[in-house]
Amino acid sequence: MTHRWTVRAKLTALHGTLVLLAGATLLAITYFLLAQALHDQTVDRTRVFAAPAMPAAVELTTPTVEGTALPAGLTPAQEAEAESRLQLAEDLQEDFRTRTLTSLLQRGGIALACVSLVGVWLSWLAARRTLRPLQQITATARRVADRTLHERIGLTGPRDELRRLADTFDDMLARLDAAFAAQRRFAANASHELRTPLAINRTLIEVALSRPHPSAEIRQLGETMLAVNARHEKLIDGLLLLARSDQEVPDPVPVDLAEITARVTEAARPAAATAGVELTAVTRPSPVRGDPVLLERLVQNLVQNAIAYNVRVGSVEVTCEFGRLTVVNTGPVIAAYELPRLFEPFQRLAGRVGSAHGTGLGLSIVRSVSRAHGGEVTAEPGPNGGLTVTVTLPRPSAPRRDQSPS
Repeated sequence: MTHRWTVRAKLTALHGTLVLLAGATLLAITYFLLAQALHDQTVDRTRVFAAPAMPAAVELTTPTVEGTALPAGLTPAQEAEAESRLQLAEDLQEDFRTRTLTSLLQRGGIALACVSLVGVWLSWLAARRTLRPLQQITATARRVADRTLHERIGLTGPRDELRRLADTFDDMLARLDAAFAAQRRFAANASHELRTPLAINRTLIEVALSRPHPSAEIRQLGETMLAVNARHEKLIDGLLLLARSDQEVPDPVPVDLAEITARVTEAARPAAATAGVELTAVTRPSPVRGDPVLLERLVQNLVQNAIAYNVRVGSVEVTCEFGRLTVVNTGPVIAAYELPRLFEPFQRLAGRVGSAHGTGLGLSIVRSVSRAHGGEVTAEPGPNGGLTVTVTLPRPSAPRRDQSPS
């Protein structure tokens, strides 16, 4: 697996590399200048020839830099000694030059390594301070992902690039919040407006059917219209619930999901018996926090779907424990790539489109309710057909010490 560096690590590596390159460049320039200066210095032959053990009456000449002139009036033995001294002085000077440059490289390398380590450490601290606003932006984005669009970053400080980024993100959140709020208001208002004419239609049809001795055609037409009207009312109720659940629960309360599951499954046994489906439920205490009405609708949708979209002489197994609700049913084989469609509004599989009993909102409401409670829902096809739907809700956290439990 490829290792990916964080931005902080990249900034630290970049700054540390720059410090190392700058120090190495400075050391190289210093070495070059010192080597040039030591190379330009020559042996002062006058001092070498004037050293003790040379004749005191010898007349000294001033040697040139390139020349090898010796003092006049020396005997061959003294000339040999002078040349030996001169060679020794030049060797000593070359040794001094070599030792000096070597010491510069050694000590300079150690100093460069120490400065580089300190520079990397300071770069790590500076990168953390520089990226602190980005961490604030990331934390806000994560909360926004949990459907809290009303939050803002509110970054303070100088109007630099990070401040402009945070302000742009806040503006985007404000527009998204307004758009989602307008969409929810539209869905709720439209649903409320549509319920009134549907209620009027149902009343008129029921009054018409209540007249004495209606013909068979009129009764059949009225019953068909009542069934269609009931389906539309169910669809409107689903839209209202979807608009309500597609946001964070404002005031969650302690709820036992197992108790809700037991009550819903018990109420669904007559429908399961009529459909020829065996319904079993296993529940254990499962405390969560949320809206009891929305959670009850979540369980109802899962159980009703598992019964409705099943096979004759099928089965439905419901398990609720530790904040996890699992509903397993038998049924037709479902391909894994078709599962995401089940959670979209009005999206059903080919075998379900013709159903006159469903609205296509059941699993969409389940997903919205689970998200509003900070949970998640997953679905897996069974090996021999059917579906396994699992809803996982976060367990309630313990109250803080400075707060009394409600």
